[in-house]
Amino acid sequence: MGILSHLLILHLLWAALVFCQYEDYDFEDEYGGEPDHQVPYYFNPDAQVEARFPFPVECAKECFCPPAFPLSMYCDHRKLKTIPNIPSHVQQLYLQNNNIEAVPAGPFTNVTFIREINLSYNNIKFHMIDHGVFAKLSHLVQLHLQHNELEEFPFPLPSSLERLLLGFNNISWLPANALEGLLNMTTLDLCNNLLDDSVFKEKPFSNMKNLMQLNLCNNKLQTMPPDLPPSLRHLSLENNSISHIPENYFHRLPHIIALRMSHNNLQDIPPNTFNLPNLLELNLGHNKLKQVFYIPRSLQHLYIEDNEIENINVTVMCPTLDPLNIKQLTYIRVDQNKLTSPISTYAFFCFPLIRTIYYGEQNVTVSRPSQLRTPVFRRFLTPEEFQEAEDNHETLSQGTEEDHEAEDSYFHPYYH
Repeated sequence: MGILSHLLILHLLWAALVFCQYEDYDFEDEYGGEPDHQVPYYFNPDAQVEARFPFPVECAKECFCPPAFPLSMYCDHRKLKTIPNIPSHVQQLYLQNNNIEAVPAGPFTNVTFIREINLSYNNIKFHMIDHGVFAKLSHLVQLHLQHNELEEFPFPLPSSLERLLLGFNNISWLPANALEGLLNMTTLDLCNNLLDDSVFKEKPFSNMKNLMQLNLCNNKLQTMPPDLPPSLRHLSLENNSISHIPENYFHRLPHIIALRMSHNNLQDIPPNTFNLPNLLELNLGHNKLKQVFYIPRSLQHLYIEDNEIENINVTVMCPTLDPLNIKQLTYIRVDQNKLTSPISTYAFFCFPLIRTIYYGEQNVTVSRPSQLRTPVFRRFLTPEEFQEAEDNHETLSQGTEEDHEAEDSYFHPYYH
Protein backbone atom coordinates (compact mmCIF):
# COMPACT_ATOMS: atom_id res chain seq x y z
CA MET A 1 0.00 0.00 0.00
CA GLY A 2 2.84 2.39 0.81
CA ILE A 3 4.33 1.88 -2.63
CA LEU A 4 0.95 2.48 -4.27
CA SER A 5 0.47 5.68 -2.25
CA HIS A 6 3.85 7.00 -3.39
CA LEU A 7 3.05 6.13 -7.01
CA LEU A 8 -0.30 7.90 -6.75
CA ILE A 9 1.33 11.03 -5.36
CA LEU A 10 3.96 11.01 -8.10
CA HIS A 11 1.25 10.62 -10.73
CA LEU A 12 -0.69 13.59 -9.36
CA LEU A 13 2.46 15.73 -9.26
CA TRP A 14 3.24 14.85 -12.89
CA ALA A 15 -0.30 15.70 -13.97
CA ALA A 16 -0.16 19.03 -12.16
CA LEU A 17 3.16 19.84 -13.85
CA VAL A 18 1.74 19.08 -17.29
CA PHE A 19 -1.35 21.16 -16.57
CA CYS A 20 0.72 24.12 -15.39
CA GLN A 21 2.86 23.92 -18.54
CA TYR A 22 -0.30 23.93 -20.68
CA GLU A 23 -1.65 26.96 -18.84
CA ASP A 24 1.60 28.90 -19.21
CA TYR A 25 2.02 28.11 -22.93
CA ASP A 26 1.08 30.98 -25.25
CA PHE A 27 -0.06 29.60 -28.60
CA GLU A 28 -0.23 33.11 -30.08
CA ASP A 29 3.55 33.53 -29.60
CA GLU A 30 4.25 30.71 -32.02
CA TYR A 31 1.70 31.85 -34.60
CA GLY A 32 2.54 35.53 -34.41
CA GLY A 33 -0.71 36.52 -32.72
CA GLU A 34 -1.63 39.91 -31.37
CA PRO A 35 -0.82 40.93 -27.76
CA ASP A 36 -3.37 40.28 -25.06
CA HIS A 37 -4.34 43.95 -24.68
CA GLN A 38 -6.23 44.77 -27.87
CA VAL A 39 -8.70 47.45 -28.89
CA PRO A 40 -12.24 46.03 -28.61
CA TYR A 41 -13.60 44.75 -31.94
CA TYR A 42 -16.94 46.00 -33.18
CA PHE A 43 -18.75 44.06 -35.86
CA ASN A 44 -19.14 45.81 -39.20
CA PRO A 45 -21.73 44.03 -41.35
CA ASP A 46 -20.32 45.54 -44.56
CA ALA A 47 -16.73 44.45 -43.96
CA GLN A 48 -15.29 41.21 -45.24
CA VAL A 49 -14.91 38.62 -42.52
CA GLU A 50 -11.28 38.28 -41.57
CA ALA A 51 -10.08 34.70 -41.62
CA ARG A 52 -6.61 33.30 -41.02
CA PHE A 53 -5.88 29.96 -42.57
CA PRO A 54 -3.38 27.77 -40.65
CA PHE A 55 -1.55 27.10 -43.93
CA PRO A 56 -0.62 29.22 -46.98
CA VAL A 57 -3.46 29.61 -49.49
CA GLU A 58 -3.02 29.12 -53.21
CA CYS A 59 -2.69 32.31 -55.24
CA ALA A 60 -1.94 33.11 -58.87
CA LYS A 61 1.65 34.32 -59.23
CA GLU A 62 0.47 37.47 -61.03
CA CYS A 63 -1.80 38.45 -58.14
CA PHE A 64 -1.86 39.14 -54.43
CA CYS A 65 -3.87 37.20 -51.85
CA PRO A 66 -3.79 38.96 -48.47
CA PRO A 67 -3.30 36.52 -45.58
CA ALA A 68 -5.97 38.39 -43.64
CA PHE A 69 -8.47 37.93 -46.49
CA PRO A 70 -7.64 34.56 -48.05
CA LEU A 71 -10.88 34.43 -50.04
CA SER A 72 -9.90 37.46 -52.14
CA MET A 73 -7.45 37.65 -55.03
CA TYR A 74 -6.20 41.06 -56.18
CA CYS A 75 -4.96 41.21 -59.78
CA ASP A 76 -5.84 44.82 -60.55
CA HIS A 77 -3.56 47.48 -62.11
CA ARG A 78 -0.98 44.91 -63.29
CA LYS A 79 -1.08 45.34 -67.09
CA LEU A 80 -2.44 41.82 -67.47
CA LYS A 81 -3.56 40.74 -70.94
CA THR A 82 -5.09 37.44 -69.86
CA ILE A 83 -6.99 36.17 -66.84
CA PRO A 84 -4.79 33.98 -64.60
CA ASN A 85 -6.00 30.65 -63.26
CA ILE A 86 -8.27 31.16 -60.29
CA PRO A 87 -7.92 28.91 -57.21
CA SER A 88 -11.11 27.11 -56.23
CA HIS A 89 -11.42 28.84 -52.84
CA VAL A 90 -11.52 32.42 -54.22
CA GLN A 91 -14.77 34.31 -53.64
CA GLN A 92 -13.75 37.86 -54.64
CA LEU A 93 -11.73 38.39 -57.83
CA TYR A 94 -10.41 41.85 -58.72
CA LEU A 95 -9.10 42.24 -62.28
CA GLN A 96 -9.97 45.87 -63.00
CA ASN A 97 -7.65 48.31 -64.78
CA ASN A 98 -5.75 45.84 -66.96
CA ASN A 99 -5.49 45.13 -70.69
CA ILE A 100 -7.65 42.01 -70.73
CA GLU A 101 -9.45 41.41 -74.04
CA ALA A 102 -11.08 38.00 -73.53
CA VAL A 103 -12.89 35.97 -70.87
CA PRO A 104 -12.20 32.28 -71.59
CA ALA A 105 -13.72 29.44 -69.60
CA GLY A 106 -10.36 27.91 -68.71
CA PRO A 107 -9.36 30.06 -65.72
CA PHE A 108 -12.80 29.51 -64.15
CA THR A 109 -12.77 25.72 -64.48
CA ASN A 110 -12.35 24.94 -60.78
CA VAL A 111 -14.10 28.01 -59.40
CA THR A 112 -17.05 26.94 -57.27
CA PHE A 113 -17.90 29.60 -54.73
CA ILE A 114 -16.93 32.88 -56.42
CA ARG A 115 -19.32 35.71 -55.50
CA GLU A 116 -17.82 38.85 -57.02
CA ILE A 117 -15.85 39.51 -60.22
CA ASN A 118 -14.53 42.93 -61.17
CA LEU A 119 -13.42 43.17 -64.80
CA SER A 120 -14.01 46.90 -65.25
CA TYR A 121 -11.62 49.14 -67.19
CA ASN A 122 -10.38 46.51 -69.62
CA ASN A 123 -10.74 45.92 -73.39
CA ILE A 124 -13.26 43.07 -73.39
CA LYS A 125 -15.53 42.54 -76.42
CA PHE A 126 -18.70 40.45 -76.39
CA HIS A 127 -17.50 37.87 -78.91
CA MET A 128 -14.38 37.30 -76.79
CA ILE A 129 -16.41 36.04 -73.83
CA ASP A 130 -16.79 32.26 -73.91
CA HIS A 131 -20.47 31.36 -74.07
CA GLY A 132 -21.83 30.43 -70.65
CA VAL A 133 -18.65 31.24 -68.73
CA PHE A 134 -20.57 33.40 -66.25
CA ALA A 135 -23.73 31.28 -66.24
CA LYS A 136 -21.81 28.36 -64.70
CA LEU A 137 -20.86 30.42 -61.64
CA SER A 138 -23.91 29.55 -59.56
CA HIS A 139 -22.91 31.67 -56.54
CA LEU A 140 -22.00 34.85 -58.45
CA VAL A 141 -23.70 37.89 -56.89
CA GLN A 142 -21.88 40.90 -58.36
CA LEU A 143 -20.33 41.39 -61.80
CA HIS A 144 -18.46 44.55 -62.88
CA LEU A 145 -17.97 44.98 -66.63
CA GLN A 146 -18.16 48.76 -66.96
CA HIS A 147 -15.63 50.64 -69.10
CA ASN A 148 -15.02 47.88 -71.65
CA GLU A 149 -15.82 47.47 -75.35
CA LEU A 150 -18.94 45.29 -75.16
CA GLU A 151 -21.22 45.62 -78.18
CA GLU A 152 -23.87 43.27 -76.80
CA PHE A 153 -25.35 42.34 -73.46
CA PRO A 154 -23.13 39.59 -71.92
CA PHE A 155 -25.67 36.79 -71.55
CA PRO A 156 -26.32 34.10 -70.38
CA LEU A 157 -25.88 34.98 -66.73
CA PRO A 158 -26.45 33.01 -63.51
CA SER A 159 -29.78 33.36 -61.70
CA SER A 160 -27.88 34.16 -58.49
CA LEU A 161 -26.73 37.54 -59.86
CA GLU A 162 -27.90 40.59 -57.88
CA ARG A 163 -25.80 43.50 -59.20
CA LEU A 164 -24.68 43.93 -62.80
CA LEU A 165 -22.68 47.00 -63.88
CA LEU A 166 -22.34 47.54 -67.63
CA GLY A 167 -21.87 51.29 -67.94
CA PHE A 168 -19.50 52.89 -70.48
CA ASN A 169 -19.67 50.21 -73.16
CA ASN A 170 -21.05 50.10 -76.73
CA ILE A 171 -24.15 48.01 -76.08
CA SER A 172 -26.84 48.89 -78.63
CA TRP A 173 -29.43 46.16 -78.14
CA LEU A 174 -30.77 43.60 -75.67
CA PRO A 175 -31.70 40.13 -76.97
CA ALA A 176 -35.21 39.01 -76.05
CA ASN A 177 -33.95 36.43 -73.56
CA ALA A 178 -30.97 38.40 -72.23
CA LEU A 179 -32.57 39.13 -68.85
CA GLU A 180 -34.65 35.99 -68.47
CA GLY A 181 -34.25 34.15 -65.19
CA LEU A 182 -32.50 37.04 -63.39
CA LEU A 183 -35.12 37.12 -60.65
CA ASN A 184 -32.61 38.09 -57.94
CA MET A 185 -31.28 41.14 -59.77
CA THR A 186 -31.58 44.33 -57.68
CA THR A 187 -29.23 46.72 -59.55
CA LEU A 188 -28.71 47.04 -63.30
CA ASP A 189 -26.47 49.80 -64.65
CA LEU A 190 -26.60 50.40 -68.42
CA CYS A 191 -25.59 54.07 -68.46
CA ASN A 192 -23.34 55.43 -71.21
CA ASN A 193 -24.18 52.92 -73.92
CA LEU A 194 -25.92 53.13 -77.32
CA LEU A 195 -29.40 51.92 -76.38
CA ASP A 196 -32.43 53.35 -78.20
CA ASP A 197 -36.17 52.75 -77.95
CA SER A 198 -35.98 49.50 -79.93
CA VAL A 199 -34.62 47.71 -76.85
CA PHE A 200 -38.06 48.01 -75.22
CA LYS A 201 -39.97 46.05 -77.87
CA GLU A 202 -39.48 42.78 -76.00
CA LYS A 203 -40.17 44.38 -72.58
CA PRO A 204 -36.83 43.15 -71.19
CA PHE A 205 -37.30 44.47 -67.63
CA SER A 206 -40.89 43.40 -66.96
CA ASN A 207 -40.06 40.09 -65.23
CA MET A 208 -37.29 41.39 -62.98
CA LYS A 209 -39.46 41.27 -59.86
CA ASN A 210 -36.73 42.36 -57.44
CA LEU A 211 -35.11 45.11 -59.50
CA MET A 212 -34.66 48.20 -57.33
CA GLN A 213 -32.23 50.38 -59.32
CA LEU A 214 -32.19 50.84 -63.09
CA ASN A 215 -29.67 53.22 -64.69
CA LEU A 216 -30.26 54.11 -68.34
CA CYS A 217 -28.57 57.52 -68.41
CA ASN A 218 -26.53 58.72 -71.39
CA ASN A 219 -28.17 56.59 -74.05
CA LYS A 220 -30.35 57.39 -77.10
CA LEU A 221 -33.81 57.01 -75.60
CA GLN A 222 -36.67 59.17 -76.90
CA THR A 223 -39.51 57.66 -74.85
CA MET A 224 -39.99 56.45 -71.30
CA PRO A 225 -39.08 52.76 -70.86
CA PRO A 226 -42.34 50.76 -70.69
CA ASP A 227 -43.31 47.92 -68.36
CA LEU A 228 -40.79 48.52 -65.63
CA PRO A 229 -41.25 46.31 -62.55
CA PRO A 230 -43.21 47.78 -59.60
CA SER A 231 -40.29 46.95 -57.29
CA LEU A 232 -38.21 49.82 -58.73
CA ARG A 233 -36.85 52.39 -56.24
CA HIS A 234 -34.26 54.38 -58.25
CA LEU A 235 -34.64 55.29 -61.93
CA SER A 236 -31.93 57.20 -63.80
CA LEU A 237 -32.74 58.54 -67.29
CA GLU A 238 -30.45 61.59 -67.52
CA ASN A 239 -28.89 62.68 -70.83
CA ASN A 240 -31.35 61.15 -73.24
CA SER A 241 -33.83 62.73 -75.67
CA ILE A 242 -37.09 62.03 -73.84
CA SER A 243 -39.71 64.69 -74.59
CA HIS A 244 -42.85 63.31 -72.96
CA ILE A 245 -43.96 61.40 -69.87
CA PRO A 246 -47.21 59.49 -70.54
CA GLU A 247 -50.09 60.25 -68.22
CA ASN A 248 -50.33 57.81 -65.30
CA TYR A 249 -46.90 56.43 -66.23
CA PHE A 250 -45.80 56.18 -62.60
CA HIS A 251 -48.94 54.45 -61.33
CA ARG A 252 -47.08 51.19 -61.92
CA LEU A 253 -44.09 52.43 -59.91
CA PRO A 254 -45.43 53.43 -56.49
CA HIS A 255 -42.15 52.72 -54.67
CA ILE A 256 -39.95 55.16 -56.58
CA ILE A 257 -37.64 57.07 -54.20
CA ALA A 258 -35.36 58.89 -56.63
CA LEU A 259 -36.11 59.92 -60.22
CA ARG A 260 -33.42 61.62 -62.31
CA MET A 261 -34.36 62.96 -65.73
CA SER A 262 -32.09 65.97 -66.20
CA HIS A 263 -30.73 66.83 -69.67
CA ASN A 264 -33.71 65.66 -71.71
CA ASN A 265 -36.27 67.46 -73.89
CA LEU A 266 -39.23 67.58 -71.50
CA GLN A 267 -41.61 70.46 -72.18
CA ASP A 268 -45.01 69.80 -70.61
CA ILE A 269 -45.71 67.58 -67.64
CA PRO A 270 -49.26 66.68 -66.54
CA PRO A 271 -49.84 68.28 -63.10
CA ASN A 272 -50.19 65.04 -61.13
CA THR A 273 -47.47 63.06 -62.89
CA PHE A 274 -45.30 62.83 -59.77
CA ASN A 275 -48.01 62.11 -57.23
CA LEU A 276 -45.94 59.33 -55.68
CA PRO A 277 -46.09 58.41 -51.99
CA ASN A 278 -42.37 57.64 -51.52
CA LEU A 279 -40.60 60.08 -53.85
CA LEU A 280 -37.71 61.88 -52.08
CA GLU A 281 -35.60 63.28 -54.93
CA LEU A 282 -36.77 64.62 -58.30
CA ASN A 283 -34.25 66.00 -60.79
CA LEU A 284 -35.68 67.63 -63.94
CA GLY A 285 -32.94 70.17 -64.51
CA HIS A 286 -31.74 71.11 -68.01
CA ASN A 287 -35.00 70.48 -69.84
CA LYS A 288 -37.50 72.81 -71.57
CA LEU A 289 -40.17 73.05 -68.88
CA LYS A 290 -42.36 76.17 -68.84
CA GLN A 291 -44.64 75.26 -65.93
CA VAL A 292 -44.31 73.62 -62.53
CA PHE A 293 -46.33 70.62 -61.36
CA TYR A 294 -47.79 68.99 -58.26
CA ILE A 295 -45.29 68.26 -55.48
CA PRO A 296 -46.02 65.10 -53.46
CA ARG A 297 -45.92 65.22 -49.68
CA SER A 298 -42.81 63.00 -49.44
CA LEU A 299 -40.57 64.99 -51.81
CA GLN A 300 -37.54 66.61 -50.13
CA HIS A 301 -35.23 67.76 -52.96
CA LEU A 302 -36.45 69.32 -56.21
CA TYR A 303 -34.11 70.30 -59.07
CA ILE A 304 -35.67 72.29 -61.94
CA GLU A 305 -32.72 74.49 -62.91
CA ASP A 306 -31.98 75.48 -66.52
CA ASN A 307 -35.53 75.34 -67.83
CA GLU A 308 -37.84 78.02 -69.29
CA ILE A 309 -40.01 78.70 -66.25
CA GLU A 310 -41.12 82.35 -65.97
CA ASN A 311 -43.38 82.00 -62.95
CA ILE A 312 -43.58 79.39 -60.20
CA ASN A 313 -47.26 78.80 -59.47
CA VAL A 314 -47.25 77.61 -55.87
CA THR A 315 -50.96 76.74 -56.02
CA VAL A 316 -50.22 74.16 -58.71
CA MET A 317 -47.41 72.73 -56.60
CA CYS A 318 -49.55 72.74 -53.46
CA PRO A 319 -53.32 72.93 -54.17
CA THR A 320 -54.39 72.47 -50.52
CA LEU A 321 -53.01 72.86 -47.02
CA ASP A 322 -53.14 69.93 -44.61
CA PRO A 323 -51.63 70.73 -41.19
CA LEU A 324 -51.74 67.05 -40.26
CA ASN A 325 -49.72 65.99 -43.32
CA ILE A 326 -47.21 68.74 -43.99
CA LYS A 327 -45.10 68.53 -47.11
CA GLN A 328 -41.47 67.57 -46.63
CA LEU A 329 -39.82 69.75 -49.28
CA THR A 330 -36.57 71.26 -47.95
CA TYR A 331 -34.55 72.25 -51.05
CA ILE A 332 -35.43 73.76 -54.43
CA ARG A 333 -32.99 74.69 -57.18
CA VAL A 334 -34.45 77.10 -59.77
CA ASP A 335 -31.44 78.93 -61.25
CA GLN A 336 -31.04 79.45 -65.02
CA ASN A 337 -34.79 79.89 -65.60
CA LYS A 338 -36.65 83.08 -66.56
CA LEU A 339 -37.83 84.19 -63.14
CA THR A 340 -38.04 87.91 -62.48
CA SER A 341 -39.38 87.70 -58.92
CA PRO A 342 -38.91 85.31 -56.02
CA ILE A 343 -41.32 82.52 -55.17
CA SER A 344 -44.53 83.66 -53.50
CA THR A 345 -44.55 83.73 -49.72
CA TYR A 346 -47.48 81.31 -49.87
CA ALA A 347 -44.84 78.64 -50.52
CA PHE A 348 -43.73 78.85 -46.89
CA PHE A 349 -47.19 77.88 -45.70
CA CYS A 350 -47.38 74.96 -48.14
CA PHE A 351 -43.78 73.88 -47.57
CA PRO A 352 -42.96 74.85 -43.97
CA LEU A 353 -39.75 72.80 -43.93
CA ILE A 354 -38.05 74.62 -46.80
CA ARG A 355 -34.47 75.44 -45.87
CA THR A 356 -32.94 76.54 -49.18
CA ILE A 357 -34.17 77.98 -52.47
CA TYR A 358 -31.31 78.51 -54.90
CA TYR A 359 -32.14 81.28 -57.38
CA GLY A 360 -28.69 81.90 -58.82
CA GLU A 361 -28.67 83.65 -62.21
CA GLN A 362 -31.82 83.80 -64.33
CA ASN A 363 -31.97 83.80 -68.13
CA VAL A 364 -34.35 86.72 -68.47
CA THR A 365 -32.84 87.63 -71.83
CA VAL A 366 -30.44 85.76 -74.03
CA SER A 367 -27.87 88.56 -73.98
CA ARG A 368 -28.08 89.58 -70.32
CA PRO A 369 -28.60 87.00 -67.57
CA SER A 370 -30.30 88.47 -64.53
CA GLN A 371 -29.81 87.70 -60.88
CA LEU A 372 -32.58 88.01 -58.30
CA ARG A 373 -31.97 90.28 -55.35
CA THR A 374 -30.84 87.34 -53.27
CA PRO A 375 -29.39 84.32 -55.11
CA VAL A 376 -29.96 81.97 -52.18
CA PHE A 377 -32.84 81.90 -49.74
CA ARG A 378 -32.09 80.13 -46.45
CA ARG A 379 -34.06 79.34 -43.32
CA PHE A 380 -33.26 77.84 -39.93
CA LEU A 381 -29.69 79.10 -40.04
CA THR A 382 -27.07 78.91 -37.35
CA PRO A 383 -25.96 82.35 -36.05
CA GLU A 384 -22.79 82.10 -38.16
CA GLU A 385 -24.72 81.19 -41.31
CA PHE A 386 -27.22 83.95 -40.66
CA GLN A 387 -24.49 86.61 -40.30
CA GLU A 388 -22.78 85.44 -43.48
CA ALA A 389 -26.07 85.57 -45.36
CA GLU A 390 -26.75 89.06 -44.00
CA ASP A 391 -23.33 90.25 -45.15
CA ASN A 392 -23.90 88.87 -48.64
CA HIS A 393 -27.36 90.39 -48.75
CA GLU A 394 -26.01 93.85 -47.83
CA THR A 395 -23.39 93.63 -50.58
CA LEU A 396 -25.98 92.72 -53.18
CA SER A 397 -28.34 95.48 -51.96
CA GLN A 398 -26.03 98.39 -52.83
CA GLY A 399 -27.83 99.55 -55.96
CA THR A 400 -29.85 102.43 -57.37
CA GLU A 401 -32.72 104.25 -55.67
CA GLU A 402 -35.17 102.21 -57.73
CA ASP A 403 -33.52 99.10 -56.40
CA HIS A 404 -34.04 100.25 -52.82
CA GLU A 405 -37.69 101.05 -53.52
CA ALA A 406 -38.13 97.54 -54.85
CA GLU A 407 -36.43 96.29 -51.73
CA ASP A 408 -39.21 97.75 -49.57
CA SER A 409 -41.78 95.50 -51.22
CA TYR A 410 -39.52 92.50 -51.40
CA PHE A 411 -40.10 89.63 -48.99
CA HIS A 412 -37.12 89.51 -46.64
CA PRO A 413 -35.53 86.12 -47.22
CA TYR A 414 -33.90 85.39 -43.89
CA TYR A 415 -35.38 83.91 -40.74
CA HIS A 416 -33.74 83.07 -37.47
